[in-house]
Amino acid sequence: MKTLVFVYGTLKRGGENHGWIGQQQFVAEARTAPLYRMVDLGGYPGMVRSEEGLSIQGEIWSVDEAGLTKLDVLEDTEGGEYERVPVQLEGEFSTQRVEGYIYLLNIEGRRDVGACW
Repeated sequence: MKTLVFVYGTLKRGGENHGWIGQQQFVAEARTAPLYRMVDLGGYPGMVRSEEGLSIQGEIWSVDEAGLTKLDVLEDTEGGEYERVPVQLEGEFSTQRVEGYIYLLNIEGRRDVGACW
């Protein structure tokens, strides 16, 4: 079974960690609903929920179960750094289930990086 995953940082095409997802299937470029912000975590971004959110730019990938397991390791879901959850998107993907990684740790003092990494 495949899962649609929204990526917004170093996993995107051309990004430093793209190799972690590069064997999966690219679906489309996409934007979130304006419910999130992105902060600089020192070389990579973290997306967080925000009442003053922006439409974050990213990509949707169709990922198999083995690929999801690898991504969960990269994003340290077991250690509590990120959580893979449904993400609300705009446009043609607004009614589809698409998952993404939300940063869970404290962002105090982190620089906001806008809508695109």
